[in-house]
Amino acid sequence: MNSLYQTSIHSLPLLGHGKVRDNYAVGDDKILIVTTDRLSAFDVVMNEPIPGKGKVLNQMSDFWFEKLGHIVPNHLTGVAPESVVAPEEVEQVQGRAVVAKRLKPIMVEAVVRGYIIGSGWKDYQDTGSICGIALPAGLQQAEKLPEPIFTPAAKAELGEHDENISFAEMEERIGADLAAKMRDVAIALYKTAAEYAATRGIIIADTKFEFGLDDNGVMHLMDEVLTADSSRFWPADSYQPGISPPSFDKQFVRDYLETLTWGKTAPAPALPADVIEKTQAKYFEAIERLTGEKLKA
Repeated sequence: MNSLYQTSIHSLPLLGHGKVRDNYAVGDDKILIVTTDRLSAFDVVMNEPIPGKGKVLNQMSDFWFEKLGHIVPNHLTGVAPESVVAPEEVEQVQGRAVVAKRLKPIMVEAVVRGYIIGSGWKDYQDTGSICGIALPAGLQQAEKLPEPIFTPAAKAELGEHDENISFAEMEERIGADLAAKMRDVAIALYKTAAEYAATRGIIIADTKFEFGLDDNGVMHLMDEVLTADSSRFWPADSYQPGISPPSFDKQFVRDYLETLTWGKTAPAPALPADVIEKTQAKYFEAIERLTGEKLKA
């Protein structure tokens, strides 16, 4: 499968390159979002692409946008990406791009945790809580929480680490009403998605959502949704509390990087071919198990 590390679209004004996505202006009110095959781990972009990863993420998001559209509006416009670029640029957007509404991003990520893992597990071991939210004593690694919890994070500049913040600080940053709405919608999205994923043999351990406001102040779900980059997916058939379960995501890369003496800052170390291949296989398996369909070419 061909890979796309970075786009070179000249028919539209470039708005910027993110960790994974390249954004272009489509008029004054829309954006072309192209999901490349770049992979970031510990907020550092790796030098090697994961072939097809961008298509997996894009199609996974489209799947969830449709399934969750009754809960909150989203950024999709229905405009075909192929229709807004030059003919010679169509291949760069096929299967990996959307034309989205141009929204004002809310600069707080909505993180929902249903299980105790990752930074949340480390926080719990140190403090008995996650991001200041007290939890019952005696929980094991990867154990299901009594109820999903909302732990917001302040969005960082490219290359910087997002910062966990308290809900009170979130209220100070964006206002109490919007903070409460984001929290309630994010938890509803997570619960609905987790219930569906369970029917497909997948546990969604945690995830993050991003929201933006339109010109009328209406909150929209945007960016990516419940992908293998923004979520931890675990196979239900091999799950057990007390150990870190295998994931259908970039955890394979994270685990490899943890074996290196690397300061988790750019430049990134090189990824071996077998790590790239196994990570690609995880992404492909994730979309097939979740949607019941293979990746569309």
